[in-house]
Amino acid sequence: MNRCLNLAQKALGDTHPNPIVGAVVVYDNQIIGEGWHKKAGTPHAEVHAINAVEDKTLLPKSTLYINLEPCSHSGKTPPCADFIIHHKIKKVVYASKDPNPLVAGQGILKLKNAGIEVVEGVLQQEAEYINRRFYTFHQEKRPYILLKWAQSRDGFIAPLDKNKKDQSVFWISSPLSKQKVHQWRSEEVAILIGVQTVLTDNPSLTTREWPGNNPLRIIMDPNNRIPEEATVLQDTFPTLVVNRNRSKKQMAKNKEQLQLSPYTLEELLKNCYEKNILSILVEGGQKTLQSFIENNLWDEVRIFTSNTDLLEGVKAPQFKRNASSTEQVHSDKLNVYFR
Repeated sequence: MNRCLNLAQKALGDTHPNPIVGAVVVYDNQIIGEGWHKKAGTPHAEVHAINAVEDKTLLPKSTLYINLEPCSHSGKTPPCADFIIHHKIKKVVYASKDPNPLVAGQGILKLKNAGIEVVEGVLQQEAEYINRRFYTFHQEKRPYILLKWAQSRDGFIAPLDKNKKDQSVFWISSPLSKQKVHQWRSEEVAILIGVQTVLTDNPSLTTREWPGNNPLRIIMDPNNRIPEEATVLQDTFPTLVVNRNRSKKQMAKNKEQLQLSPYTLEELLKNCYEKNILSILVEGGQKTLQSFIENNLWDEVRIFTSNTDLLEGVKAPQFKRNASSTEQVHSDKLNVYFR
């Protein structure tokens, strides 16, 4: 099962709105086939693992391990439960049930009705952790929300404008921490900032320092202040601008407006759920981050703290919790918090 979890995580950031899933086929205590789900609309992990077995006559005497219950419905691909039954797999060991209402125990029921031995709940906690985005999406009916910021040792996220040497972006964290953030971006469906960050930094919000997918960029712009020359409107990457009243600005290809009424985070997340956005990485600034904290709309918080002091500047969001984990990233301390 640990091998299944390792295989599943190879596709983190690539499978949404589907979960990440790995599977292995075992005969006589040896893995004879393995695979993982690589992208929505392509074959699932079970299909890759079973197809990887060279001697198919061994399948009726083999055990299939998988970290998530096999699907039982036809979507972009046929039901995996039927595929397992077709190949007469003797035994299936799985970690966690699928929270998707279209499955939710029906895949396991199919296998049992076909006479397949089923073992449930092996490494369930670990399996639900790696698919926490998928579970939150289906159970809470909203995206999984990660908040991230970098702060100085004395609690500031940016210097005052008068203290900036030039108009370039001011980086508090180390280059290695910056690269790690780009990796995080590649793992999530969307990244969210407020319009003030666009006005102050003109960011690109891409994964240019990490090989991976660029997330959908969500810009909170209630009063249509985002300038037409902003990078997020001029480049080719998908961008969703959220406002109270639709802007009359001409939107380029891959740029979309979302008018919210009422203009609230709850309404935004409702729309994101309808758009199949499994996860959002909220990068700031201070006002935007604080609004998510105050509305108790977060699942995970990641805070870099540098070893330098600013003495004055923009205060970091108010967030008082005990860290779930702490690690050193070059000169920065990274604290991670879970709800």
